[in-house]
This record gives sequence, C-alpha cells and structure tokens, in this order.
Amino acid sequence: MPITTSTEFVAWFRSVAPYINAFRGRTFVIAFGGEVVADGKFVELTHDFNLLASLGIRLVLVHGARPQIEQHLAKNNLEGSYHRGVRLTDAETMQCVKEAVGRVRVEIEALLSMGLANSPMANADIRVAGGNFITAQPIGIINGVDLMHTGSVRKVDVAALKDRMEFGEVVLLSPLGYSPTGEVFNVTLEDVATATAIALDADKLVFLMDTDGVQNKKGKLLKELTIAQAQEVLASLSSKDAKRTLPDDVSLYLPCAIRACEAGVARTHLISRHTDGAVLQELFSDDGIGSMVVESTLNTLRDATIKDVGGILKLLRPLEVEGILVRRSRELLEQEIEQFVVLEHDHRIVGCAALYPFPDEVAAELAGLAVETQSRDRGYGEAILNHMISLAKAQGMKKLFVLTTRAEHWFIERGFVENDISALPAQKKSLYNFQRKSKVFVRKI
Repeated sequence: MPITTSTEFVAWFRSVAPYINAFRGRTFVIAFGGEVVADGKFVELTHDFNLLASLGIRLVLVHGARPQIEQHLAKNNLEGSYHRGVRLTDAETMQCVKEAVGRVRVEIEALLSMGLANSPMANADIRVAGGNFITAQPIGIINGVDLMHTGSVRKVDVAALKDRMEFGEVVLLSPLGYSPTGEVFNVTLEDVATATAIALDADKLVFLMDTDGVQNKKGKLLKELTIAQAQEVLASLSSKDAKRTLPDDVSLYLPCAIRACEAGVARTHLISRHTDGAVLQELFSDDGIGSMVVESTLNTLRDATIKDVGGILKLLRPLEVEGILVRRSRELLEQEIEQFVVLEHDHRIVGCAALYPFPDEVAAELAGLAVETQSRDRGYGEAILNHMISLAKAQGMKKLFVLTTRAEHWFIERGFVENDISALPAQKKSLYNFQRKSKVFVRKI
C-alpha cells in the first residue's frame, strides 16, 4: 500500500524497526538467475542489496548465467544439451560457460560499484569479494550419459567466506567450482546457493524466480510452508494422476528450500524477480509477497511470562482506548500474568487471552482476547479460543463465559449463547459494571 501521509510513513517505519534489529549481523544468501542481469533489472536489485548491507546484514550473492551461456553457444554455432535439466558440459561448452560467467560477474560488480549522488547507491561503497570458495567434483555418468565438466558442490570454504564478510564485504559467488587438480566445473546456481547457505548456517536463503512462489491446487499463493507441507506439495504434484504440474522454477527451487531447512537454514524464501523491491517486501513485512519454507510452524501458543507484559499491553491498549476491553494497568497485568497465554508468530506476540477460573461454580471466564489488527484474518483468535477451552476443560470447568460489548457475533458463531447477568458466577456478578452494559455469552464445554 503506498504511503501518502507522514503518519503512514511513521507507522511504516516503526513497523520495520523490529526486522532491522533482528537482521543486523545475520547472514543472508540470495540467489538470482542470469535473466535478472539480461533483462536490465539488476540495477534496482543493487539498490536493495545496498540497503541490506547498510543495515549490517552479511550478504552472499549467488548469480546464474544460463541465458548468457546460451548466447555464447549460439555465437559459436554450438547447441546446448541437457540431461534431466542439467547442462551437459563438454570442453567447447565449458569455454563458453567461463566466458559468459566472467562477463556476467564483471557486469554485476560494476553495478554494485555505482555511487552516483542523489541515487539510492550514493555513498554505498560496497566492496565485492570473490574467489575460489567453492570446491566442486564431477557429477559423472548418469544413466549412461557422461556430464563431463558439469559438477556438484563438494565443499564450501566457510572460513574464507566469513573472513570476507567480517571485513564488511559482500561475497559474490558464480556458478563455477574448482577441484584440487585444477579443473573448473560448471555448477548449478541452486546447488551453489543451497550448499553455501547450509555451510554458513545462514539465517535466510532467498531464491528470485519467475513465478510469485508456491501455489496450491486452487492457484492460491502459499505464503508459509513447513518442510512437511512443502514435501506434500511436491508429492501431490509429482504423482502420476496429478492434474497439474509445478512451474519449472518451483520444481527446481522448492526441493532446494526443503534441503536447506532440513540442514538447519532458518528460512528459505521463494519470490518473484519481476516485482520491484521483492526482497525488501518479503523480508521486512509480516505477510511477505512470496512463499517461505520453515522447519516447523512459526506459530507458538504458550503461557505468558513477566517478559511478555509489554507485548500484551501493546495488543490490549488500542482495544481499551476504543472501549472494547476494560483497561488494565501494567501493575495489575503483572500480578495476573499467570492467567494469560500468548500466541507468537515467528517469535513476535500477535495474540493473547486470559482465563479466570471460578471452581465453586465449575465455570471459567475468557477475558482479554486480542489479536493484532493486521493478523485478524489468519484464524489466530479461534486458535486462542480453542486453546483456552482445552485449558478450562483440563481444570474441570463445565462452561466458559465471556463479557463483550462489540464481538457478540464472533462468539455466537463459535458456539456461545447469550445469557443474562444471572448466568455469571456470584463473585463475577457482584463486580459487573452496569455502565458498560457488557453482554454475557456462555458456552458449555
């Protein structure tokens, strides 16, 4: 959404502050194909890389060169040959690969060196590091086909990479690998990026591709997938009776995302290279614009602790100002913190609620149910409610009641029935605020 007022700008800037703090000193591996350079889109991407570097993020960039290699082959009257999607690299092809990769790399380094005044690259001073960081080995013979100079990553020189990043340099890796015997191998972009992210124990691996991300059978973008869910997508679409197939780039990068996360990379992102600022939109917003693969779900429901008071107050205050919830002081919240649970998404509190039992009447009150505004369409409220119902049942309660002034339909849709004040436990009835005129809703559990 475009920012049109100073208030919106301030709100937006504050919203990205947690990400800026969390990302400083982290390692990101970002991979993009040679198409980004060939299409002239890399200039905009350099602006984003400059911003990430200026925020203290350690960057490893991995570039491809497939269209440039194809051009060199055509120029030399050679025809590209593939086996199972992997280029078959003979001696003549290898020479074209080296020339194409070298040209692409020089062009990328030149663009990263821009520093024009009154531009996003002003005073950028990005230092680019390169070298023989990737040790490769020949893939060999697959189903009787010798892939010759096509290789796979054998080892990543982690110490050297960390040394370069420690000096504030952005590392640029090409799809080439070197052997102890002095040979050069043509290695795939995705293999270099995945192996490097795993070796560095990177915080994020990002693939820029042609599509928006991973979609389900109905064409809806899947913004967050666990490893298990990603594997299910691959299995369902690779079966013999599947009615559709994955786009080529998704079938290429999604297995890499799974492999990276299984090996300890915290997050892998699949985003469109065609969207201006895609990297920033994906990394610095709650929703993102592509698909993210994680080891397990990012949502955690847990008992609140005293450290959560600030996060809970941040959720409750807007609702208290609107009169939807009764105002709680920080002191009272600290005293009652054991009654609260919080729902975290990616280590950030997005929802909360409290449960107050009345054992003598085998009833419990649900109170302080709140979900941050931008997350209210994700089912978080219902998840918290179901959790509180389970807690109440575990304590032997037979009914759950809630007092509300605005959310009556939401509770009715979830099995609550409106009652009068007489349905409240005696202790709660004596504290009922007749000025608020809250409605009473009860659900048997």
